[in-house]
Amino acid sequence: MSVKTSDGRMLNKEKIKGISSLTELPHKFLEAAYRVGIDSNEIKRSGTYLYIDHSVVLSKVNEYFKGKLEIMDTKDALKRYPWLRDYYWKLIDVDEDKYTKMVDDEFGGGYFMRILPDAKIEFPLQTCLMISKEGLEQRVHNIIIAEEGSEARIITGCSIHPDTVSGQHIGVSEFFIKKNARINFTMIHNWSNKADVRPRSVALLEDNSTFISNYIMLNPVMNIDMYPRALCNGINATAEFNSIIYAQKGSFIDVGSKIEFNAPNCRGEIVSRAIAKEKSKIIVRGSIYGNKSPSKGHLECKGLLMDDTSTIHAIPELIGSKKDIDLSHEAAIGKIAEKEIVYLMSRGLSRSEATSVIVRGFLDVNIFGLSEDLQKEIKDTINKMTDAL
Repeated sequence: MSVKTSDGRMLNKEKIKGISSLTELPHKFLEAAYRVGIDSNEIKRSGTYLYIDHSVVLSKVNEYFKGKLEIMDTKDALKRYPWLRDYYWKLIDVDEDKYTKMVDDEFGGGYFMRILPDAKIEFPLQTCLMISKEGLEQRVHNIIIAEEGSEARIITGCSIHPDTVSGQHIGVSEFFIKKNARINFTMIHNWSNKADVRPRSVALLEDNSTFISNYIMLNPVMNIDMYPRALCNGINATAEFNSIIYAQKGSFIDVGSKIEFNAPNCRGEIVSRAIAKEKSKIIVRGSIYGNKSPSKGHLECKGLLMDDTSTIHAIPELIGSKKDIDLSHEAAIGKIAEKEIVYLMSRGLSRSEATSVIVRGFLDVNIFGLSEDLQKEIKDTINKMTDAL
């Protein structure tokens, strides 16, 4: 099957094994990557990793950042660095569930990232894990290490080819945030309504480290089940989880986040925004464990139901075992307030236009602290989506 690349050349879809630039990708592959925040102008990225089906298609570091970070396939990294075995399956139990067992039995690869000590990476690293073959089962294991004093932003996208209908993605990710390091990690999902998705991830935080995890899901999916965890094992560690979920066309989405304060003076926050319509169901879980004091954590979940056929189930959970802790939560599920629609209509908008404005405000990505370019891309997607309301 021949497909046209973005620069006009013809390639066989089955033979995309290695490229030197994202611009060499066939148009539809590039389109799928773009929808999850991948920028083909790699000048704006510190590094790029593209994995399609079971193959690494592109893995490289921007020349300016060589010596500051590493990106490669996990399999290659395990061969190159014997010490990496000390990180492999350290935070997630192989026998945690049937999906982790499946990845351990046979994984195709995944990305290994290492931010070197004291390196400050100004441009985001970008990765894309894509399914292009019908019914393919993709199993990956990712390892991210932020060495002491380092800082980086990571944009990772999981996507399916526009001409592919079904597939399964199982992704194991282990994050190691060393002393005084900071990672801002944004995951964007773009699947189909016959895709089955099972991410499993844990982050380990040392003294004075920060881990910010942003999750964005705006398209239909058959089933997503994920419950990322942050273990604040170092003094003054900070963890944040933010998520925006828009469930449509019968999607079933079970997502959550868990933060454990296992050292003094830790802080954490979990913020979720969820919208459901068209017979979809969303379960939003959030847990904060105050195991050491002093510590402070907050949970916030807001859900918006667009019809009477959908369901949002918010499950906030606070567990305190020390007296000097401060844990709080707030949760709200409802419909768009009629008075808000009436007010906007009094300003000259139609009912559908007023609804779109309210939904756009509800799905505000400014809470994520993303780069301006990525915020614009996500807002453009939200605008197109809400124009159809």
